[in-house]
Amino acid sequence: MISKALVVGIYQRKCETIAAHGVDLLALVPPSWKDERGETPLERAYTHGYRLETIPIVRNGDFHLHFYRDLELWVNRFQPDILHIDEEPYNLSAWQGLYHARRAGAKSVLFSWQNLERHYPLPFSWGERWALKRADALIAGTESAAEVWRKKGYQGRLPVIVQFGTDGDLFRPAEARPERPFTIGYFGRLVEEKGVNLLLEAAAKLGGDWRMVILGGGPEREALEAQAERLQIADRVEFRGSAASVEMPAQYHTIDALALPSLTRPNWKEQFGRVLVEAMASGVPVIGSASGAIPGVIGDAGLVVPEGDVPALTAALARLRGDAALYDALASKGRARALAEYSHEGVAEKTVALYRELLEKA
Repeated sequence: MISKALVVGIYQRKCETIAAHGVDLLALVPPSWKDERGETPLERAYTHGYRLETIPIVRNGDFHLHFYRDLELWVNRFQPDILHIDEEPYNLSAWQGLYHARRAGAKSVLFSWQNLERHYPLPFSWGERWALKRADALIAGTESAAEVWRKKGYQGRLPVIVQFGTDGDLFRPAEARPERPFTIGYFGRLVEEKGVNLLLEAAAKLGGDWRMVILGGGPEREALEAQAERLQIADRVEFRGSAASVEMPAQYHTIDALALPSLTRPNWKEQFGRVLVEAMASGVPVIGSASGAIPGVIGDAGLVVPEGDVPALTAALARLRGDAALYDALASKGRARALAEYSHEGVAEKTVALYRELLEKA
């Protein structure tokens, strides 16, 4: 398996769980990955039962054009039966992996979150068509992503499996809610499409005693800090910056509700919202907008509001703060849904079943 996402330590539990199913697994990851939040170095957190090795990356941070040095060397040395390439079909690193899998006689698996039917310029459109003809399987993170690839003509194996599960032992409810003002959380990238500015507006209209924690980094941080000042709520809003993945379970214990007010854009809509599942597993009720995959992830275990609707967001926050029975019910439902639908074990079982199916057909 080759995956830049595996620089995040808690995601490596997926590899441990896959290996526990009798899979001889080598995971290749870059030393770090760059995005809007900065550079995330590799965290070696869960490495039992499989090999986790670093591989040099070229054009780190370039989503479409990054690729890996020495991939051919690793493939020739390990001689895999399956090369699982954790990349979208329109990325250079996906094409690189497919090329080397084909040369080594290995089956190939790609992964996609893409839930918009986008048409790319050359050479990406050519590369995408080439990849779709050669991949033995394409895992879609959501059903809406699978629909995109069916419309684009992909005829191979197309299961819907979340990229990474959530550890219910690591993310678990606090023993008791501490005495504190109602504390709202936003955890994630600070970019315009995540709608954090709307969350600030909604909280400013909430009234009463409340606090907010904004955890994450990105280009919108200065603008959000300035907005909090203009709204005269800066003394209630704490910007924490980014945190290591292994520190995240404790962060959920510092908030009473998590909000993800994402906004659909012509070239993007929410693809999953992992923080929703982590919060639910932690017994923290969630509020999400109706963007993309959010309603499907939350189900009946949280509150969903229309995109861009600040009054509705304020009302949802007020409900969670003022209705103890609703709060407790959603905390319980969220935990149950996270464990039932989004566990590492469930993701591993489905992934290994796909591997076995590909090898049986070989």
